[in-house]
Amino acid sequence: MSDKPAFVEKQYLGREFIPITIRLVLAMFCFAAYFFTDERERNGDLLVVVGFAIIIISIIMGYLLHFRTKIENKSILLNGLWTTRLVKIDLNSIVKIEKHEYSRYLFNNPVYNLHSKGTIRFFTAGNDAIYLTDRDGLIYIIGSQHANEFLRALKEEMKK
Repeated sequence: MSDKPAFVEKQYLGREFIPITIRLVLAMFCFAAYFFTDERERNGDLLVVVGFAIIIISIIMGYLLHFRTKIENKSILLNGLWTTRLVKIDLNSIVKIEKHEYSRYLFNNPVYNLHSKGTIRFFTAGNDAIYLTDRDGLIYIIGSQHANEFLRALKEEMKK
């Protein structure tokens, strides 16, 4: 039993390209609407406040950890945000490991421990995911921004 994990990945809520772009476009719209208002009234000032609030919230979300994936001691540990429980997946019960695209959709919501149609999903950002199938037929879908390294670490850990 080694103390050093085979793989560690942290996924943050606010670091995906498309949601950042959407938030920045909304902030720019607020600033543009403020600039083009004829009279600088209270409503115009509200647009500036909302624009800066969107930017500040976007910066804070960039440092907000959604979940951490760790591979150690023949198991995968998924530790989520504040009130979520630690999820431990035993690699001894895994029969198949595959790397696929997470979803064909452009927009994907971040999820943690979402049980749906025989799958359990963990996803924040990126395009690829690791699909793990256990002996009972349950499929774990773990999204990763470093899917190749994750897959390599899983295979090495299962060989031990």
